[in-house]
Amino acid sequence: MTFFYRMKSSGACARLLVGTLLGALALSAAAQTPARFADNMAERTRACTACHGEQGRAGPDGYYPRLAGKPAGYLHNQLRNFAQGRRHYELMTRLIDPLSDNYLGEMARYFADLQLPYPRPTAANTISAERLARGQQLVTQGDAARDLPACIQCHGARLTGVQPNVPGLLGLPLDYLNAQMGAWQTGQRKAHAPDCMAQVIQRVPSDDLIAVSSWLARQPLPADTRPAALAPQSPPLPEAWRCGSAPELNPTSAGAKP
Repeated sequence: MTFFYRMKSSGACARLLVGTLLGALALSAAAQTPARFADNMAERTRACTACHGEQGRAGPDGYYPRLAGKPAGYLHNQLRNFAQGRRHYELMTRLIDPLSDNYLGEMARYFADLQLPYPRPTAANTISAERLARGQQLVTQGDAARDLPACIQCHGARLTGVQPNVPGLLGLPLDYLNAQMGAWQTGQRKAHAPDCMAQVIQRVPSDDLIAVSSWLARQPLPADTRPAALAPQSPPLPEAWRCGSAPELNPTSAGAKP
């Protein structure tokens, strides 16, 4: 019995030794073969596209937004917000913490320059025609009774955003829109002061926020999905709605920080 046990042990050790030697040989061969990685931003941002989709087209689960084609200033501001604690997602914070602000700007410009087609809208949540009409009204006209500006006053007549700092609202998954508006409403998401989005969202009832997101998520994209070059030609926003992260929307806030 003792001999049999020793034979088993010897056989196990032999197999372990052979496995170790084969592993060492494989590692040696791998070490002699130089890794081939392109020295470009597409390669360096693979950690981003692992969640945000190939070329930043958007993640498949509806919670990771599209990066491609968004204004560079907006993308840069969001990276700063994660780095400086105005937005909270540990994975994002840990990824960008070692990076300089200049490098964050390079990343933002890389994704902003990617002009890729958008998928068709897929929102299919149950909502009445009346509620959708309410969402459209808030987006295109605002609500004078609550002193709320229309979304198009900041995000552009085509809702594709405005250069350099205002994002588009079309082509975003319903779940992402709901999550972000909920985060603004509860203070989990913030922007550089004065935080106009927080002030607007916190005045809107939850049912109306769902109406807005449901209407936006159902809209087809225009032929030209690029952000507008200039802010909408409409009366300046009241002083109360100044946006620290988008001073171009209101001439009186020209000195605000990004």
